[in-house]
Amino acid sequence: MKVCILGGGLTSLTLAKALAKQDICVDIFFNQKIKRYNNFQTLGISKTNIEFLNNNILNIQELLWNINKIEIYNENFKNEKLLDFENKNKTLFSTIKNYELYDSLFSKLNKDKLIKFKNKFNYDLKKKEYKLIFNCDPKNSITKFFFNKKIDKDYKSSAYTTIIKHKGLSNNNVATQIFTKIGPIAFLPISSTETSVVYSIRGIKNVDLEKLIKKYNTKYKILKINEVLNFKLKLSNLRIYHYKNIIAFGDLLHKIHPLAGQGFNMSIRDIKEIIKLIKFKKYHGLDLDSSICFDFEKHTKHKNYLFSQGIDFIYELFKLESKIDSPFFTKTIQLIGKNRITNKLFSKFADKGIEI
Repeated sequence: MKVCILGGGLTSLTLAKALAKQDICVDIFFNQKIKRYNNFQTLGISKTNIEFLNNNILNIQELLWNINKIEIYNENFKNEKLLDFENKNKTLFSTIKNYELYDSLFSKLNKDKLIKFKNKFNYDLKKKEYKLIFNCDPKNSITKFFFNKKIDKDYKSSAYTTIIKHKGLSNNNVATQIFTKIGPIAFLPISSTETSVVYSIRGIKNVDLEKLIKKYNTKYKILKINEVLNFKLKLSNLRIYHYKNIIAFGDLLHKIHPLAGQGFNMSIRDIKEIIKLIKFKKYHGLDLDSSICFDFEKHTKHKNYLFSQGIDFIYELFKLESKIDSPFFTKTIQLIGKNRITNKLFSKFADKGIEI
């Protein structure tokens, strides 16, 4: 069987390796001359998804920095802690630099005989050559014509991200998020001497991120602040997941607010589902035809939508909390977070997504 993937991002490469593991030939179409990943972007990957990557895609354990605790604060109440998540010093999730994961995947795929990298894709000429086409490219003509109906929400915000270098901390394993009056700022450790910063800012055009980082940093002795990247924030869910034998995938399916670091995790869960469906069909001697597109949408669409709405609800809740400036509201959130059952449910939600 032969399939193709349109787009050369992390989701595309991860999906390609997962398909090759099922003895499927994969052609990846993307412009290799385009710059891949900036050195100052990072990812958070949940514990369950790390296990999947290590066992089925690529062992990335040496590239990871483990996070054992998450602390959430509120600027309105003198940075009083609202919530914390901890599991007896066990890893909650891990961080990794985008380019390190990308380069490791790219190198692995270049050695795989079932995977080939190509530059140009013509749908009219190629549509019969492949059993399935996975479209991970939001800018191509296929997306424009067949995958343009979405449920969108504009946060009217931009995410600013960088990596700070600081004096070494042997216990730099606590992720911190502060809900400020203009949006949430997250400090995500990636080593003993480096921490990623993501600040989602509302309503400000000329942002001095260095000044804001220094304002909210209470832990690190900063030596250097690297290049700052920024991008607009939108919530997006695709209404239709497939067209004939084409399956939309990755960010084309869903985009969410970065406050919970779940974007790539959602895509990994989608990869797990498509592989599960492929294994089922192969086990029962069924052809891997376009019916798998329908099955994939049936199994994932509702879960992805509910998960993205859950992240949006969390964002709106803390946005409201910062506006109300009410001790009663804050104490209520603190009590909910201290409840063992609720805390466990939130941790499971972040690790495994929605299980129905």
